[in-house]
Amino acid sequence: MQKTGREERVLILCVDRDDDLGAKAEIKTPLLGRKENLKAAVDLALHDPEEPDANAIFEAVRIYDRLSREAEAPENCQIATIAGSELGDVGADRKLVSQLTDVLEIFPASDVILVTDGYSDEAVLPLIESRVPITSVRRVVMKHSKSIEETAALFSRYLRMIIDNPRYSRIILGLPGILLILLSILYVFNLLVYTGIALLIVFGAVLLIRGFGIDRGARGLYHWIREYSPPPLPVQVAGFSAVAGVLLVLVGCYLGGVSAITAATELVPPPVELGQWLSYLPILTGHFVSESILLIVTGLCVLLSGRAIRLFFERDSRLWRTIVVVVVVAWSWAIFYQAAQVLIFPQEPPVTTTLVFAIIIGIPLVVGIVFIAYLLRKRYAAFFKEKEEEVEETRKEE
Repeated sequence: MQKTGREERVLILCVDRDDDLGAKAEIKTPLLGRKENLKAAVDLALHDPEEPDANAIFEAVRIYDRLSREAEAPENCQIATIAGSELGDVGADRKLVSQLTDVLEIFPASDVILVTDGYSDEAVLPLIESRVPITSVRRVVMKHSKSIEETAALFSRYLRMIIDNPRYSRIILGLPGILLILLSILYVFNLLVYTGIALLIVFGAVLLIRGFGIDRGARGLYHWIREYSPPPLPVQVAGFSAVAGVLLVLVGCYLGGVSAITAATELVPPPVELGQWLSYLPILTGHFVSESILLIVTGLCVLLSGRAIRLFFERDSRLWRTIVVVVVVAWSWAIFYQAAQVLIFPQEPPVTTTLVFAIIIGIPLVVGIVFIAYLLRKRYAAFFKEKEEEVEETRKEE
């Protein structure tokens, strides 16, 4: 064999896709090194002497010992064991890939000698070959006698696995159990004529749940609820105010739309052509704004007030800017409302005067609140100093 300039680093990799190491012996993977793998194989064999994965690890250790003796540089050989999940499917493959990545970061192998129990090669090979070449595959299959006694023992072993392993028992035992209960209920109510329909409904529900992954989604939701911990109180206040504010804005838009539609039905003469609709558009806009602006502004103020409360508890100096925005948004209600009245009644001078008055009053109000916020920020600078120093340190690190 012609040698290349690349250093050859061989990884003897043992794969336990259904995680018997963790389920039976509570051994955490990945395992790296001869000592760790040998200890894991012994522990697993003590928990279950008939476990094929223990024999596979022993075989991986044997291959590692032989290669270490024959290699010019024994440090270029390494042995590792990775495991998936007892539930199988995508979760097991993702866990295998994650553990393989961790192993390759510690020992960057040029090629892999794969050792398996022979049952999951088709699923494992593509996952490993996508990251490192596989130069050899060693399948370890336990030898069984053909006698009736050992055949019965093997059958009982797999029968026990079907009963104890939830991966198989849900389908092989659970589905027939549902059908038997359903038939019993139909028999009690003298409805056995509907047995065929009931069976179709059950099988259809099972196919629907498995096909769309509803069971995995429900399991994930259960784990999320069980492990969920509420966020800090300021975050809860900000989240609640955000939801309440958005609801108020949506209700305001709905009321404005209802008001605009009602005004459109009362127009005389009723608009038919596009030009007529465009001529009435300012009036309809005015009705929409006048009816919705109060709830929209209230919703925005509620949302921003929740954010201000959170910033106060977090000692964030952006609190003052948020307070200024709350006051500006609150006063904008008067301006938008008067502007809507101008759109509805453009011929009435008092309405225009009120709009100008609202704008003139708003200017010194905004200037005053900005000035007050500036003074308060200077007055309570020490309260927010610690938070500002943390922000500056974070920016320097970035």
